[in-house]
Order: sequence, then structure tokens, then C-alpha cells
Amino acid sequence: MTGESSAIDSTRPSIARVYDYLLGGKDNYAVDREIGDVFKRDLPGSVAIAFANRAALVRAVGEIVATTEVRQFIDLGSGLPTADNVHQVAQRQAPDARVVYVDTDPQVLVHGRALLEENDRTRVVPLDVRDPEGIRNHPDTRELIDFDRPVAVMFSAVLHHVNDDEDPAGIVRYWRDHVPSGSCFFVSHFRSGNNPETAEAEKVLQATFGRGRWRTDEEIEALLDGLEILEPGIVPAPRWRAGAAGTAWNDGGVRELTVWERLIAAGMARKP
Repeated sequence: MTGESSAIDSTRPSIARVYDYLLGGKDNYAVDREIGDVFKRDLPGSVAIAFANRAALVRAVGEIVATTEVRQFIDLGSGLPTADNVHQVAQRQAPDARVVYVDTDPQVLVHGRALLEENDRTRVVPLDVRDPEGIRNHPDTRELIDFDRPVAVMFSAVLHHVNDDEDPAGIVRYWRDHVPSGSCFFVSHFRSGNNPETAEAEKVLQATFGRGRWRTDEEIEALLDGLEILEPGIVPAPRWRAGAAGTAWNDGGVRELTVWERLIAAGMARKP
């Protein structure tokens, strides 16, 4: 979930573009870099959160394709493209894999249209993550996703942008109730560290975007109620399946994590 305007507004920061900037991308404006620089300058090490999150997502997609029969993905709040997007990771192992990307940020949608020109097994649905029924019933989703077969629902770094009064658990529950047994759910989420770094980062996000909710491991786990949470459970993202799926991110399970790397959690669950 990002901006909600149909036109790109270069005067207001965008969550997707700030994230792009922190990952070293070029699809951002001065206003986004200004916010990103607050993190880089005042919260040194916070860029590690973005990289740890992205690496966990790549591992999750690779593992789903390698260890299950799931070949269709719904990537909610997908953000701007990076080097390893969900469809690229999945289709390297399973060329028939299909991916629906969901986002409302206008710049994400521009890139999405370009993506459609080169890959006929992807679609981009311009709806808000808070509208799961609209997403599921969108013609592009229906064209690509067979809801009689297991689906991988990816909540990568998006539910922490859904405030408590917007019922993030209800969003997950909707998808849980509308996909068949064997479907996978991946979640990465800002992880409350009960420390000054958490408080300051949350303050910056709330002041800029009016949203950004750090949650404890227990609160994140509760979002997956009714699903079977797979090993190793809800853990700091660099610790989640470190070294899995042949990725280069293979030291997270042995070295000491920085305080910043501990501020993003990841977990995967399966619908029984």
C-alpha cells in the first residue's frame, strides 16, 4: 500500500520511492531522498532493514517454488521493481509461475505496465491492500490466478503500513478464507525492539505518512491466526531461512545481528 493518487506527485514523499532510494534505486525524487536521508543520517544502519527484508522475500519465493507445487503468487504492496522481483525469482525455477502485483503508487503502476510488455504471466492490479475483495475479484487477478489451486500470498513489508483500526488481521483472514489448502503466506513486518531506534523510526514514518506500526513477534504471529506457521517461526528477517534457496545471504544464521537488522521480522505460514 502506497500512494492513492492516479498521477505521480513529485512534491510528496512516497513509501515505495523512499524504499527504492534506501535500496539504491533511481526511481525517486528529491522529496523522497530527503526522507530517506533522515533514516541514513539520524538512524544509521536503518538501510539494513530494507536489504534484510528484500533478501528474505527472495528466499521465500525461491523456497516456495522449490519445495511446494505452488506456482501462482499475489504480491501485495509490491513496490518498485528491484533486481529480483517475485516473478523473476519464481520463473527462474518454474517458467510457468504466474504473479499478480498489487500496488496503488502511480510510479509503481508505470513500471508495472512496462513489465506487462515483456512478461505475459504477470499482471499489475492498481488497488489498495485494504481492499482484498476488490483485488481478488479484479479481472486481471481472475485472468491469471486459479483460486481452486494453492496460491502464495506475499505480505512483504506492507502490513506495518496498515494501522490497527484498519484491521490488518482481517486482511490476512480474508485471504486465508479465500484460498485453498496448501496455500502459502509470507509476511515481513517492522519488529518492535522496545528501544530508541524503534521509537525514532516509527516517529519518522508516522510524521511523514501518517502510518507505520511496529509490532511485537507475538502481534505479528497473531496476524497469521488459523494458519500453520512454519519453522523457524517469526524471527528477525536475516535469521529467516538464512542461506536457503541458494541465495548469497547466508551469514544471517551465524553472525551477531545489528540492532537494525533485528527491527524487521519475517515468517511463512501454510493453510492446512
